[in-house]
Amino acid sequence: MDTVQFFDTTLRDGEQSPGFSMNVEEKLRLARQLEQLGVDIIEAGFPIASRGDLEAVRAVAREIRSCGVAALARAKREDVDAALEALEPAPQPRLHVFLATSDLHLRYKLRTTREQALEAIRSMVRYGRQRCPEVEFSAEDASRSDVDFLCEALAAAADAGATILNIPDTVGYAVPEEYANLFYRVRERLGDAPGVTLSAHCHNDLGQAVANSLAAVRAGARQVECTINGIGERAGNASLEEIAVALAVRQASFGVRTNVRLEKIYGTSRLLSAITGVPVPPNKAVVGANAFAHEAGIHQDGIIKNPLTYEIISPEAVGVPSRQLVLGKHSGRNALQLRLRELGYETTKEELAECYRQAMALADQTKQVRDRDLLAIVHQVLRRRGAAAATLVQDAPAAT
Repeated sequence: MDTVQFFDTTLRDGEQSPGFSMNVEEKLRLARQLEQLGVDIIEAGFPIASRGDLEAVRAVAREIRSCGVAALARAKREDVDAALEALEPAPQPRLHVFLATSDLHLRYKLRTTREQALEAIRSMVRYGRQRCPEVEFSAEDASRSDVDFLCEALAAAADAGATILNIPDTVGYAVPEEYANLFYRVRERLGDAPGVTLSAHCHNDLGQAVANSLAAVRAGARQVECTINGIGERAGNASLEEIAVALAVRQASFGVRTNVRLEKIYGTSRLLSAITGVPVPPNKAVVGANAFAHEAGIHQDGIIKNPLTYEIISPEAVGVPSRQLVLGKHSGRNALQLRLRELGYETTKEELAECYRQAMALADQTKQVRDRDLLAIVHQVLRRRGAAAATLVQDAPAAT
């Protein structure tokens, strides 16, 4: 079974998005956690951007041992030199060189020709390969590039020594069928050369980043580039946790494995939120507060009887402490009874019915019944039982 490599770019592409900037110590904390998570490559930064970013990449490169560390560089000598300087302490360094291949970017952003772009790719990949054992080349805006020229650029990079060829959907323009077809076209044109890995890097502008990444895996990509919580430029990158869990849950369908330790996902997600101060949306797949929370009575009843009825993976499998059966206006009696038992209270059928009536009345007003609300309700109902029992004793005939 093939292994799909996970290239985590939280510290680079993720950190570039507004509100997610990290200092050196914060990058190190997250890098240590990513290493424990089992990612294969950590892209630690863009060293030419600033001396601070160079030093941050160097700090990560010095400390991380069990996975690779990558640094980004444009196809310019000064960028490559800065990246190589930052990667010098890394046991497993990777130079990541990129250049746009779409005519839109070549003409309006870079103001260069296709021929000049090809020459820059060849010369900078070759230059980097002389000093770094592993070079990745990314064809920026690949999904909007002419396919024939894209293949020509990727072939030039491979001939110059790049062993990882990244085909990014830089602006989130692609949809799964056409993104998969792009990989098929590249494989058809270049052949499946030994030692060369195709990589997918997807953005979420149309909400397709994870779907596109999975489509690329089906089409032969054996590296996916992603971020924790899906952070990144604009609408974000493909979410690492969503891809990893999808490949695990649907392994029979995809036929691949990964090195990601799923049980570390939730802790990694929460660490990123703690570092950046940006919370995870409650409806976020896998790591959101509602991902393993159930309020609807029908769902709660199914979960109580067999969690597989409404959960395709257990919360514990991804490091979530436990599922939640939320008591709200949609909840059922079975969930209420279970929560009362967890709180230490057994009720009769009539008492449960009265607790349920009061809880639903409260839920209509407050949206959610918390434990302290439930305790107040059950205490009131059970006090009535005690009062009724006392009345029965008081009215009983005296013994003769």
